Amino acid sequence: MAFETTATIASFGGKLLKLAHNAKSTSCQMKLNLYLPPSASASKPAPVLFYLAGLTCTGDNGAEKGFFQHKASQHGIAIVYPDTSPRGLGIQGEDESYDFGSGAGFYVDATKDPWKHGYRMYTYITEELPHALFEHFKELDGKRVSITGHSMGGHGALTLFLKNPGKYKSVSAFAPITNPTKCPWGEKAFMGYFGEDQKQKWAEHDATELLPKFKGDTDILIDVGTGDNFYKQGQLLPENFEKAAKDSGKKVNVRYQDGYDHSYYFISTFAGDHVDHAAKYLLAQKR
Repeated sequence: MAFETTATIASFGGKLLKLAHNAKSTSCQMKLNLYLPPSASASKPAPVLFYLAGLTCTGDNGAEKGFFQHKASQHGIAIVYPDTSPRGLGIQGEDESYDFGSGAGFYVDATKDPWKHGYRMYTYITEELPHALFEHFKELDGKRVSITGHSMGGHGALTLFLKNPGKYKSVSAFAPITNPTKCPWGEKAFMGYFGEDQKQKWAEHDATELLPKFKGDTDILIDVGTGDNFYKQGQLLPENFEKAAKDSGKKVNVRYQDGYDHSYYFISTFAGDHVDHAAKYLLAQKR
């Protein structure tokens, strides 16, 4: 699958590529950003960290405001910044609200009409995009991959990690929606993408439900700002995830950062810690 490079931008000694490609799973052209550290080459491919963005975002938000590239350059880690949904499918209502449809794919494969025709971000992120990237860019090491994300993307990072043992070396998240079946954002999305009668399907994409069933050890880093209005409103529910971790004996480190909100000021402050967390695992066993 061919990628079109629409821009190449120097960043911390490496280069940020703005890419576009036609994706079968989403039935449209998808845009993304790819950061290649200065050490990456075909003879020395870089491990990869996927960053999944939140509601309303594109692949540009994390690349331009997340401040991940600084530490990624130092560690020799590549970063992939995908989009958050298909775009321009012409589905009635897809652009009517910020928390459903465009910019709000929730990293699931919809099963309900009309959304199942294109809103398949789970397949896109876990299968189609990495396969295409690793085939096209020999500077990337497809055997060493980690994942992180923010808000809806934090939900995506946690659930993709927990649903695919062994696919990702590590996972972390910023202000993730950890218990979507119990919060308004998740209920709206799962109602629309799966249907009210598919509660088992809802649970299959809920990190708090998945964690106790996960086979093996975990080392999950989560940051949440105490000044985050969405945390205060019960959209994120990290306390539910912590309880599930405690009850199941899983290692989860939820850090409550005093006064921080939900924005990229918060993300950029702690981005280095999350790249370091991924580096512990991505660099532990080199090819």
